[in-house]
Amino acid sequence: MDFIKTTEQDSKYNHLEKMTVTELLININNEDKTVPYAVNKALPQIEILTSKIVEKLKNGGRLFYIGAGTSGRLGVVDASECPPTFGVSHELVIGIIAGGDKAIRKAVEFAEDSKNQGWKDLQKNNISDKDIVVGIAASGTTPYVISALEKCNQNNISTGSISCNKNSPLSLTAQFPIDVIVGPEFITGSSRMKAGTAQKLVLNMLSTATMIQLGKIKGNKMVDMQLSNNKLVDRGEKMLIQELNIDKRTASELLQKFGSVRNAIKNYI
Repeated sequence: MDFIKTTEQDSKYNHLEKMTVTELLININNEDKTVPYAVNKALPQIEILTSKIVEKLKNGGRLFYIGAGTSGRLGVVDASECPPTFGVSHELVIGIIAGGDKAIRKAVEFAEDSKNQGWKDLQKNNISDKDIVVGIAASGTTPYVISALEKCNQNNISTGSISCNKNSPLSLTAQFPIDVIVGPEFITGSSRMKAGTAQKLVLNMLSTATMIQLGKIKGNKMVDMQLSNNKLVDRGEKMLIQELNIDKRTASELLQKFGSVRNAIKNYI
């Protein structure tokens, strides 16, 4: 199979420094508009990986994201949002980034080039064949991610991937690959742009569809969300008012007593 790194191909725009702010914004926006269409073409692959994730989590497994740079940060963000949104354990969806947590804020030089650290980082979390690991790399060539998935395959651990180049080494390594081909970036090689947007959209799909399949949503409401601030408490009260046809004071008392919208609905008499 031919591998062409389209994420590194020359931008179709030139002399960016001569563009006005308006021109820059219009052109960036025009490129961004193409991303959802690229994701749409990958929906069959996304469905296959999502179904596998659901199967694993329903059987007591965990979901791991592993990546470097922007890709790693996006995985960490998606994982970190699952507990407050869906009320699940912080240990159910875990994001791992090359260079460790300090790399979330500042780039760690050459961290993505390690061919053994990815597997070591997974082992720190007692990875097993009950789990599933999704490698994220816009280029599909990141050694840290590819080598981690290779080790997973050798240890009978299910693997998926998200890449923005067709037939990339990462896609060929993963058992359940997703290829979202967004083409050259507005700034040549700046894969934090369209590729990053595509990865974020796919991660939203993977985690959200999985959590719905796991029963973490009722109707269209986040009934298991953590009530960690006033905005979420207010949202929870409104859910109860609508669902149970009660007043705000009663809704507030139920939330305080039972700790979640789901439990309040379940125990309301």
